[in-house]
Amino acid sequence: MNVLEARSLLDYQQTMAAPLLETVRFPWEALPKIKEFLLQLGPSLPSEEYEQKGDGVWVARSARVAPTACLCGPLIVGKNAEIRHCAFIRGNAIIGEGAVVGNSTELKNVILSNGVQVPHYNYVGDSILGYKAHMGAGSITSNVKSDKTLVTIASPEGIIATGLKKMGAILGDFVEVGCNSVLNPGTVVGRNSSIYPLSMVRGFVPADHIYKKQGEVVLREKRG
Repeated sequence: MNVLEARSLLDYQQTMAAPLLETVRFPWEALPKIKEFLLQLGPSLPSEEYEQKGDGVWVARSARVAPTACLCGPLIVGKNAEIRHCAFIRGNAIIGEGAVVGNSTELKNVILSNGVQVPHYNYVGDSILGYKAHMGAGSITSNVKSDKTLVTIASPEGIIATGLKKMGAILGDFVEVGCNSVLNPGTVVGRNSSIYPLSMVRGFVPADHIYKKQGEVVLREKRG
């Protein structure tokens, strides 16, 4: 299996977007399909578990949503998720069970798997975050190249064209991103990898590695 395939990066059992991800090979191929998927899934959610809060917005009854948060559809907020003060969700977003969207965090066209935390001043756009991925305070995804050309992925096998003008980052399960880091367009980080604070990341970071700086990516020491 290619290391960039969705199944290599994400546990499908930890996201309600599994039926969507099963239709693609690479995870970024799901980004243009999020809106349509939400509009199909939302009305089918059980009313005893989810409440429709507005046009295309479904929120789990067990979720906690601050009154100052801005929720734009289509959007699904999963069970026991927490949307904190002044969070801005611009639509086309799937917020997984137990996920945390923090104060002044902005989301747009994203899949957040269960247990994801983007808790402080984050921007996450046109991106997919795996199970229990965590972005430190102030870390963001940059989703448009400065020259506005289509995003490409620098993979171990060479450059892969996405055909997308907007793509942020794909974070595998259990990825940790340090505070105030920038994930450049087309960044892919494998499962269980960590990004040092204040990093500017570009390209592919393999699973079970630590990104210290450009050109210095080391294998994580096994614990125990």
